[in-house]
Amino acid sequence: IGIQPSEFIKPAFVVLVAWLFAEAQRSPGIPGTGIALALYAAVVAVLALQPDFGQLMLVTMVFGAMFFMAGLSWGWIGSLGALATAGVVCAYTLMPHVASRVDRFLNPESGDTYQIDRALDAFHAAGFFGRGPGEGEVKRILPDAHTDFIFAVAAEEFGVVVGLMIIGLFAFIVVRPLKRAAEERDLFVQFATCGLVALFGLQALINMAVNVNLVPAKGMTLPFISYGGSSLLALALAMGMLLALTRRRAGSNVEPPSGRRAHA
Repeated sequence: IGIQPSEFIKPAFVVLVAWLFAEAQRSPGIPGTGIALALYAAVVAVLALQPDFGQLMLVTMVFGAMFFMAGLSWGWIGSLGALATAGVVCAYTLMPHVASRVDRFLNPESGDTYQIDRALDAFHAAGFFGRGPGEGEVKRILPDAHTDFIFAVAAEEFGVVVGLMIIGLFAFIVVRPLKRAAEERDLFVQFATCGLVALFGLQALINMAVNVNLVPAKGMTLPFISYGGSSLLALALAMGMLLALTRRRAGSNVEPPSGRRAHA
């Protein structure tokens, strides 16, 4: 059984960085930001050695979002953005498969775009209610239909209506925890919740964007729908963390809704 360590690194990294940012704000003497940056550099090095550029970009975007949520200065955020830009340029220059994907996205005539073309054909053929369960064609001709292009498979068989329902479900999973985090006073809970939600939401967004040719292919699964043991298990662990962070507990540091008074 193959295990992808990068899948398990992501939720652990988010929770640890959230704790470091929270401790840095509670105790200014603790170099939480510096430790978080060192941890980010270590994770980037591990992902670059695999190499897994898609996961590297995802971790960078989530880390940048947490940087912003932690209220750090624009200088720090700008530096991280410049570092990410330099990383993209280096990946394009040094990794032929990355350059090939970007070139094919910008200029489809420069290479083979068979997979994305078939995925777009699946959406065009779907209609509102699809071809019917098991009647799709794209899953029979695409080698990555069960992972990268599962959204196109679902849309072809069940229609645009189900595709929109999937998008709505992911939107709910993102918005509901953020609403709960906004009521929380504990900085660690706020940062960890927002980071895990960003991890989940960005991964889903990237996968669906690839399926409709809005971004270059990145080899990223659709949470809880794509096939993949490591991805499913890591996402289940992340969701368990999210549920633990957002559950209502007696005596928790939650601000009462506006217009209501907290009772002892």
